[in-house]
This record gives sequence, structure tokens and C-alpha cells, in this order.
Amino acid sequence: MTLRRYPEYQESGVPWLGVVPRHWEIGPGLSAFREKHVKNTELRERRVLSLSYGRIVVKPDDKLHGLVPESFETYQIVDPGDIIIRSTDLQNDWNSLRVGLVQDRGIITAAYLCLQAKGRTSPEFTHLLLHAYDLKKVFYGLGSGLRQNLGWSDFKRMPTLIPEPREQASIVRFLQAMDHRINRLIRTKQRLIELLDEQKQAIIHRAVTRGLDLNVPLKPSGISCVGDIPRHWTVRRIRTLVHAIEQGISPQAEAGLAENGAWGVLKAGCVNHGVFRELQHKRLSDGFVVDPGLAVRVGDVLISRACGSPKLVGSVARVPLLRYKLILSDKTFRPVFKEPRLVDFAVAAMNSGYFRFQVEQAISGAEGLANNLPLSSLKDFKLAVPPPSEAEHTAATLRSQLTNVEAAITRAQREIELIREYRTRLVADVVTGQLDVRQAAIGLPGKAGELAGLKFEAIEPTGTVEEETLEEVADET
Repeated sequence: MTLRRYPEYQESGVPWLGVVPRHWEIGPGLSAFREKHVKNTELRERRVLSLSYGRIVVKPDDKLHGLVPESFETYQIVDPGDIIIRSTDLQNDWNSLRVGLVQDRGIITAAYLCLQAKGRTSPEFTHLLLHAYDLKKVFYGLGSGLRQNLGWSDFKRMPTLIPEPREQASIVRFLQAMDHRINRLIRTKQRLIELLDEQKQAIIHRAVTRGLDLNVPLKPSGISCVGDIPRHWTVRRIRTLVHAIEQGISPQAEAGLAENGAWGVLKAGCVNHGVFRELQHKRLSDGFVVDPGLAVRVGDVLISRACGSPKLVGSVARVPLLRYKLILSDKTFRPVFKEPRLVDFAVAAMNSGYFRFQVEQAISGAEGLANNLPLSSLKDFKLAVPPPSEAEHTAATLRSQLTNVEAAITRAQREIELIREYRTRLVADVVTGQLDVRQAAIGLPGKAGELAGLKFEAIEPTGTVEEETLEEVADET
């Protein structure tokens, strides 16, 4: 579609809004929405809702454990059309989507703000407008307190755009239709990544269980999910392959990266899905005394001991390069291998399905520690191991075989990022009047007022979990 700008604009007087259509009204937030807070007295409602990646979802009963209050009487009741704002901890979290539109009646933590559209504004348009402000990071210039929390006082004075109701309906209808197309394209790319990952796993499994020569004599391995292995290979427990398995510490750390010569401590997500992510760290205070033995080095093998998602516990990666000075956290293991020529092969084997099976058996058996990999279990995991020279050659050949597959995965991931960036820009430009979609919306499917059509969520980042944090539960309690 060819979208044009409006014929006439006016200065909004707000730097982050710039010019807006001349016929749009600009007023304070209290002219478009009101604060709502209905306590769940005597447990009138029991359906628990959660803000997850920009969507308000019903929380399954099997997830109602861990970070939950003693009584859901402390929660607030919300209804379809209400707008929820995650208003806490702006200082430490610049990534989360903080605005969601309620689709189901239920209860949600009282640590969040609940707003209700009023006057000439529809819930759908108000949600999209606040969502656009969220995408433009407007909220981070507001807030107060030690952790920069938002309150109703910040929203009631916030500059708010109010088009005519018919134009609001056109904007909602257009963005509903575009979001449907964009989500369909993203799902296609995600399915491609899944298929490429399956191909990658098949290549790895064959290399780390059969080697490169498929004609060698075989013998039973005795390892679940492996079957036969080359006769001249051995089955070794990890404890026999390493001098030690080291573990770090979790000191108090600050938000932000360890730049300008400062030290940082790795976070739990530093080795998700077999890739080392050095940006997953927090800066240590200037006065912290670093133990040199905990410093991360190029070539280190790192294993996730604990993570918010059980699927990521046991992830393994090797450190290819470093731009920051980092130390291990207590969420990360570092095995020190006796034979350097086995390291790359061992890392490949620990990213295979049969190693993953052993991890899942270990964490499911650790009662009360479902997101924790016990060190004793890790030491007893079994690997099928070739002689060192063959292991070195197999690992090098495997890297070459995976080059094209990994490049295709990276390309598809980058395409998803670009599509998301396009969606972000489109929503912000349309809702703030930089593009006129009135003509384009004519004839599109969907009706203003249909809440279920709006799904402007972020694509869930691999290896993250976005739920109420411990601090928010503490706030609410």
C-alpha cells in the first residue's frame, strides 16, 4: 500500500511527538482515560492473568506457583477493554513491552496500573496509542523513586492524541489487518528456523554418535537415545574428562554493561541454545574486588546451571571472543577439560539430543529445583568419545558442515528482526498521525470494537521468560 501523510499538520509542542494532524485534538491523559482499581475482595474472581510480551494472557493453573502472593485478594479485578501498564522498575528493564489490552475478565497483580478509556476514545485506539508510546520508549523519561516507578500522576498529564471516533476506527482496522499479515510472515520464518534447527541437530547427532566414517564396526553404547557407536570409541562420564568443574558467584550488580574498563558478571542467559552471548551480563560496582580465578577467558566452555526456563538449563557454549571483562556467576558451570583436543567435540556432543535427554532427566528428578542442574548429576552424564585426534578432525568437519545451515538460521532470525522493526515503526507512525490510513482502511476486514483482533505482541525472544518479577510481587504484597 502507498500511504501518504495528512494534508495539514500542527506543532504538538512535545519533542517526542513532533507535528500531528491539524484536525487531531491534543489533550492530557485524563481527557482520554481514567485510572481503575477494583480490589479482589473476598476472592470474587479467580482467573489469574499475566502480562507477557505485550499481551494479557490467562495464566494456567500449573503455573500458579513460585512467585505468587499468599492470597489473590491482593490482586485487582480487570475487564475486557481495560489497559494494563507494567509501571515498575523502569530503571533496570528497557526491553519489556509494558502495555497490554485485557481480553478476559480476571485478576492481575496490583503492582500494575489499570487504565480505562473514556469520552470519545475507544479502548482499542487508546491501547494502540499507549503501545506506540511504549515502543518509542516515552515512559522511560517519566517515573519516580529508587526504581523509577510510574503512577497515575504520570499518565493523567501525558500528552494524548485524540482523533475523531471514525478515524480511530480506521486506524484500528488498518493495523489489525497489517498485524495479521505480519504475524503470518513471522510464523513462516519461525517455522523455517525450526526446520533448519532439526536439520542441524540431525547433522550433530550423526557426527557425535557415529563419527565421519559410516562403515566402521559398531558396538552398543549403553546410552539412552544413542544406540550403537564405533567400536573403537569409549563411553566416558564427564567427571573422567575434566580436571574440575568451576562455578562463579552472584554479587550485587548494577544495571548496564561493563564498559570503560569496568568488570561485569554473567547472567543466566549467557549461553542460551549453544551460543555465548557476552552482552548478557551486569556491571559490577567500581569497588568490587575481582577474584582472577573467576575471570572468563576466550576458549572457556560454559554450561547453564540455572535459568528462568527449564528448557535452557544445561545449555552449553564455548567463548569465541571477549570485548568485556567478565566473571562467572553461580548460575554457570565451567568445566576444565584434561585433553584440549576433545573440547570442541565435547561441546558439540553436549549440544546434541542425547545430552539434552540426560539434562532433562536430571532437572526433573531434582525435587523443588526444576530450573537447576545439580553438579553431581552433570559429573555423571555420559559422552561417547573418539580418540583425541579423531575428535579434533570430526569437530572441524562438523563446523564446516554446519556453516550453511547456521548462516540460513542467522539470516531468517535477522529477517524476523527487520519485520519487527517495520511493525514497530508502522504502529508508531500510524497512531501518531505521521501516515494517513483512512483510505487504505476502507474495505479491510475487521471491525472497530473487536478486541480479539489486536495482537501487537513482541515475538518471544529465544530463551527468555517475561513474568511478574520477585520485586513486583514484593511491591504488591
